[in-house]
Amino acid sequence: MEPSAEVRKELERFGFLVGRYRCEARLKLPAGEQRFKASWEGRWILDGRAIADEYRMFGADGEVLVLGLNVRAYDAARKRWNIKWVDALSGRWTDLGPEELGGVTFDGASVSYAFKEPMMPHAHTRATYTVVSDRHFTWTGESSEDGKVWEEFMVVECEREG
Repeated sequence: MEPSAEVRKELERFGFLVGRYRCEARLKLPAGEQRFKASWEGRWILDGRAIADEYRMFGADGEVLVLGLNVRAYDAARKRWNIKWVDALSGRWTDLGPEELGGVTFDGASVSYAFKEPMMPHAHTRATYTVVSDRHFTWTGESSEDGKVWEEFMVVECEREG
């Protein structure tokens, strides 16, 4: 399936997520860095008008630590993104990139947005995706208490399968 012609240009900005990726997540903790295996799989949905992408992160014994789905759709009339995350382990939905936190911004090969953090001990997370190549992207998570001062807490490196 291809993106809908009506919103193709905008949806293709997240088109790099369509496919299957093997990932390594590096979480920075006060006691040091921890590494986790992860996977990311994206696909076009709703007649090419949205992207659904699943993220899974695994513990040392293969147990699922993070399991969720992002749904990304572009509102052409309002010229803004609507992105939701559902945490399958808790059943919680989170708005990603709400306008009051700056919306979704694009800068060359990077896209970022902030959101109120539902899982981590800090108030806000800023997620930045950097497309390194057609086979690789990096997700960087930064934490903030005030939405002004940011500090990196997690990096996920993803390599396309196949």
